[in-house]
Amino acid sequence: MKTYTTFSLLLFLFFSLTSTQIILGQLGFCGGNSGDPIFTETFGTGTDRGPSLPAGTTSYFYTTGVPNDGDYTISSNTNFYDWHNTTDHTPGDINGKTFIVNADFTAGEFYRRTVNGLCENTSYEFSSWLINLQKSNGGCPNGGLPINVRFQIWDSTDTTLLASGDTGNITSNSSPVWEQYALVFTTVPGQTSVILKMLNNGNGGCGNDLGIDDIVFKSCGDFITIENENNNNQLVQCEDLGPVSTTLTAKADFSVFNTHSYQWQQSTDNLNWTNIIGETNSTYTTPPINTTTHYRVIVSEDAINIANNLCNVISEVFSIHIIPIPLSAVSNGDVTNCQGQQTELSVSVANGVTVNWYDAPTGGNLIHANNRFFQTNTAGTYYAEAISELGGCNAPTRTLVSALFNPLPVVHDENLTFCEGETITLSADITNTSYLWSTGETTYEITVNTPGTYSVIVTDANGCSDEKTIFLKQIDLPILESIQSDGLSILIKTENTGNFEYTLNSGVYQTSPIFNTVAGGQYLVKIRDLNFCGEITQPYLHIVIPKFFTPNGDTFNDTFKPEGIPNTTPYSLTIYDRFGKLIFNTLNTSYGWDGFFKGNKLPASDYWYVIVVDNTVSKGHFSLKR
Repeated sequence: MKTYTTFSLLLFLFFSLTSTQIILGQLGFCGGNSGDPIFTETFGTGTDRGPSLPAGTTSYFYTTGVPNDGDYTISSNTNFYDWHNTTDHTPGDINGKTFIVNADFTAGEFYRRTVNGLCENTSYEFSSWLINLQKSNGGCPNGGLPINVRFQIWDSTDTTLLASGDTGNITSNSSPVWEQYALVFTTVPGQTSVILKMLNNGNGGCGNDLGIDDIVFKSCGDFITIENENNNNQLVQCEDLGPVSTTLTAKADFSVFNTHSYQWQQSTDNLNWTNIIGETNSTYTTPPINTTTHYRVIVSEDAINIANNLCNVISEVFSIHIIPIPLSAVSNGDVTNCQGQQTELSVSVANGVTVNWYDAPTGGNLIHANNRFFQTNTAGTYYAEAISELGGCNAPTRTLVSALFNPLPVVHDENLTFCEGETITLSADITNTSYLWSTGETTYEITVNTPGTYSVIVTDANGCSDEKTIFLKQIDLPILESIQSDGLSILIKTENTGNFEYTLNSGVYQTSPIFNTVAGGQYLVKIRDLNFCGEITQPYLHIVIPKFFTPNGDTFNDTFKPEGIPNTTPYSLTIYDRFGKLIFNTLNTSYGWDGFFKGNKLPASDYWYVIVVDNTVSKGHFSLKR
């Protein structure tokens, strides 16, 4: 039985210690409202080092030089080794100082401070700002050893641990980063002072170099909000609506306090506060208010502590904002621009005032909101109404601003053509303006000889511009590819395409390149463009080769005889049968073939001819029909 009881006692102590360690190991901020700081340590200001901390504050060695492992200094800069060279954390400090610690090779306590004047049975928040001074890209391998600090709150006898928490590893960064850590604890009956301890959880070496600043103790209580009868946490009213009164209620979440005592306060600037005499309930009805006024409530768990700023907390603030009616906007002037261009109208208003734009002096349509600038490309009169950003209070009148637009120069695009090898003059077609051509020329007209797209920017006396574009196409001269005879037809072919027309011997022009039923002979072929851009001529000997002949003695088509060869032109005619046998040959005579070979009629069949005229060879075949 004794053994069992001893075991149970040991087991109970084990779990009790384990549970206590888990609870004490949590860092965290006050979840409710805090009072004014009751203790603050910023380590001072100045360009000199020090002073050293009071005796008993640290076991580390104070130095005015470079702090080695186990040393500390108080300095307005951290320009040691390859550390970050940064300022302290305290807002608004000039040459503010930082408690700089180069951790000892042995982990352990490096700072302790007694904080007096606390209230018993009261929750407090301790907080401090820390920075890892080592650069992540500095001289230490892998960014150096991290810093890791334990905060402890002990009773004044240094025998009872009230709260404890570890920061965990705070690794180095490429740039300096201050981070805040906090610990909440509660004093016990009869306790008015505590001991703050900071311990280094890691050993010194390359890294584990830290800065500490802004150590603060504040009371910690419920989270207390203030709402009015409409469940709002502020009230905004335009001054032209007259005074306003509302009933405020302080609402605590009971996260810390079991009971509540109150003292209402008011302020005109949200900085300096005065007590409202006799207002000590959870509710307060304001008098009629016609100027901006702020309200808050001081709260403590016991009425005896309501006036003790070491024990009470301060609620959230309820503000009654009485918004002055803004002055009407001041026009920055009517704006004249060129037609179609985006134009910006603007007015001037005081800070905290925005502008809505309308299309009428009263009522009308809202066309642009919350901007003292308004862009439009439509001519007209617009009305700017000043309105306070807080409360939406309207100015008494709207401000007229007009947008005017000058017409643009009237230009018309053109599609033009010109003949190959010639020039053409392009015109802007509008006078008394300035010109800028795409060629860089600045004259009213330009002369060009190259097809393409040309443009000219025409600018009038008002500075308004428009652009004219001219699409210029070249009409090419015809290029003769060939002239061929096909029986009584002459076929003309050009290398290029175009609107061409054709004639023989200056006759009537036709658009077809084929001339039918043309007797053999010498002709002058002419080709020109329909736009009269030019004409080419080519002499041509049209030789009509019969496609067949019928040597039957009827005197009609009895001989194969090419037509059109002048008598004075040397030529030869040679005929072969289908096997390539020479059947007939004549030179410089006008005789044709009669279908006989050596006195014998040749059978009906296809035969081949070769005609040479002035060294020009023509070949083909024809039919002999019987």
